[in-house]
Amino acid sequence: MDIAYPADAEAFRREVRDVLAQELPTGFRGIGSIVDLDEAKAFVAQWRTRLHARGLLGVAWPVEYGGRGLTRLHQVVLMEELARAGVPFGQPWDSMGIKQLGNTLLHWGTEEQRQRFLPGLLSGEQTWCQGFSEPGAGSDLAAVSTYAELRDGQWRINGQKIWTSHAMTADWIYVLVRTDRQAPKHRGISFLLCPLHQDGVEIRPIRHMNGGGEFCEVFFTDAVTGADNVVGPVNGGWKVSGTLLSHERGEEAATNPILFRAELDRLLALARHRGVDSDPVFRDRIAWCYARVEIMRFLGYRILTQVLHGDGLGPAASISKLYWSEYHQVVTQLALDIEGLDGLAPRGRAPVRTFRSDDPGADPLSSGSWWHVSLLARAGTIYAGTSQVQRNILAESVLGLPREPQLVR
Repeated sequence: MDIAYPADAEAFRREVRDVLAQELPTGFRGIGSIVDLDEAKAFVAQWRTRLHARGLLGVAWPVEYGGRGLTRLHQVVLMEELARAGVPFGQPWDSMGIKQLGNTLLHWGTEEQRQRFLPGLLSGEQTWCQGFSEPGAGSDLAAVSTYAELRDGQWRINGQKIWTSHAMTADWIYVLVRTDRQAPKHRGISFLLCPLHQDGVEIRPIRHMNGGGEFCEVFFTDAVTGADNVVGPVNGGWKVSGTLLSHERGEEAATNPILFRAELDRLLALARHRGVDSDPVFRDRIAWCYARVEIMRFLGYRILTQVLHGDGLGPAASISKLYWSEYHQVVTQLALDIEGLDGLAPRGRAPVRTFRSDDPGADPLSSGSWWHVSLLARAGTIYAGTSQVQRNILAESVLGLPREPQLVR
């Protein structure tokens, strides 16, 4: 099996490495090595500005929208090198803005929408959040009840969204709403772009169990947005949302193994420091984790190959999500077990990001780091589709088992 990248991708890799060498401090060991959380967040903000100035945001986007006109493989190479250097792609909200919404607009948006929104997404002038989940529509996303009516050239939105990450700092929200309340469940849904700074929107932060507060509830009471702010066809938002949720999984498949392997290396350092690296029980558990990270790496190559050949992800997205999220709960529990009673008095900061592994370069002996990331790992089998939902998808689409019975409303 030849997993070598083509020459133009490797040339781009050298460009990225040159930028990293020029922009990062000498001896930089990753964002996790910055001890103070506020300083780490300030570094991330400054780093995003440098990435934009160097033309390393949206590299696969067309030049006319601020991109570089390169391929998705170049984007993967960029993400690989950023992960190895221990620096983020951008701000946490860029996952909702650039990765998800930006690529969806390239697929479904009108030319006017692309010209209006894409450059601002790259520059950071616009910040976005995702309005999908509701109290009664989480994993069953098609059950959304927030609705919008077109009146006098404007959509008027009423309803509630929940678990809306970074809504308190966002300027806009892309929101799934029901625009035909008589239509069957997966129909009658539209994908709207809505400004958040208006009287009809109320945002309430939610404090979660590791102390963070980036989750929010968002309430709409006759909130308005222009008639031209619907992406894709009216009542065709279900397909648009599917496109959004599938974007950039290829690069995550390539970079997740890098981040999880770095985390495992920190776990090995912790085990050596605590003197359990020769204990047969702990060695067996560590070996299990090592084997799973290696399997994750080759699973990532397979998914990346599918994406780059235009085959689409299909069930591979569910396999990947199920695999890494359940693995992460095991490895973080192992870290807590190695720490023992010392882990009950956490010392050290929380990660800047709130998904997947801890910040690269975090101190292996930081009990606070392991404690926070273990709590985040508990959410990994819930967000982006629960493990039960992923298993249902695989059972129906791969094994051909009957569909799960649906409630009749």
